[in-house]
Amino acid sequence: MNRWQPAMAEALAEARLAPTHGDVPIGAVLLDASGEVVARAHNERELTGDPTAHAEVLALRRAAENLGSWRLEGCTLVVTLEPCTMCAGALVLSRVGRLVFGAYDPKAGAVASLWDVVRDPRLNHRPEVVGGIDEAACGALLQEFFAAHR
Repeated sequence: MNRWQPAMAEALAEARLAPTHGDVPIGAVLLDASGEVVARAHNERELTGDPTAHAEVLALRRAAENLGSWRLEGCTLVVTLEPCTMCAGALVLSRVGRLVFGAYDPKAGAVASLWDVVRDPRLNHRPEVVGGIDEAACGALLQEFFAAHR
């Protein structure tokens, strides 16, 4: 078992909540330096009418509130899908130490697939990136959702 699989299982459980209100099943958990979950979220764009209510952004906001600081140094964000440009930028700005993601996103991924925003050497912060954790399970959840909505 990969060391990130338990956290990814929690992110997947969070992702499964999103379709209950019509949102794409993407989930995220944020771990502190000791590995404890300090925030969790799933997509809420449809639920809230907020275009920025991606799982990653919501998890970062909740973690900052719970920890009392926007600087999330030493923390790890675990998310079921490779982040988009908005979420990748938010990761850099929040100083997250590590990003762990499941499925690659060939249409909008901004960490490996289309761009590599988080590791751009021109930026002042570059988190470690681990991709492809439980990729099949993360991808299957999205495929099932979109198959049911076509």
